[in-house]
Amino acid sequence: MENQKGSDTTESVTTDTSVLEDEVRNTMARGDNVQQTVRDLTVKALSRKHDPESLRRIMRSVTEGVRQGAQQRLEHTVASPHTVLASVSDALAGLDAALAKLMETSKLALEEAAGRAQKFSDEDLTRVRAELESVESLFLETVRSSASAAQTAISEVLHDFVVHAKRYGTAVGSQLKHTLASFNAEIVSAGQTRLEAGIHLTHAISDLMRQVAAGVLTGIAERVKPDDKPKKTSV
Repeated sequence: MENQKGSDTTESVTTDTSVLEDEVRNTMARGDNVQQTVRDLTVKALSRKHDPESLRRIMRSVTEGVRQGAQQRLEHTVASPHTVLASVSDALAGLDAALAKLMETSKLALEEAAGRAQKFSDEDLTRVRAELESVESLFLETVRSSASAAQTAISEVLHDFVVHAKRYGTAVGSQLKHTLASFNAEIVSAGQTRLEAGIHLTHAISDLMRQVAAGVLTGIAERVKPDDKPKKTSV
């Protein structure tokens, strides 16, 4: 029964990423609102699963959809090559933004738990932190791999994206710094606190990502602000 369940899960993930690849390819072929659409599609996929292997599959599906859709548009439409190649950069920016949202949401999950006086285990925090730390390098590795499979013009855009990202950074890398600061502080706290079982960080992150995907959670920064209503002062 366990093997059957594992097989069903793998098949489900594969189906999801195949659909994601098709959606991204169609978005690229149309060329409309590419950055936002790729960002939204990726966030939706991340809300279902964001363990390391699922992340790898999601990134690969997005970059493959970008590559194929751009090539299709170059070959079968009257759009200028410059416009098509610009949409490749826009799509990668959308993927970057979605991964940054995962980082931001992970930070929020920690802060909301702290606000409810809940704690995650040291093991849980350490594992998730390690997974998040690997996301930016996995992102760039996936784009680089896609560049090697792409035709010349698209390959150059993908390669240039990686070079630029290494030089100037990415949105996900920038957000990761803030997220890791929260994780490090929480890990110190967890080591000094006796914890109750049943609080799982991955579940908390997934719950918030589903809210982001549904458009319910938009202002993450505002959600964690303390009550900042003006206080009455005595005259």
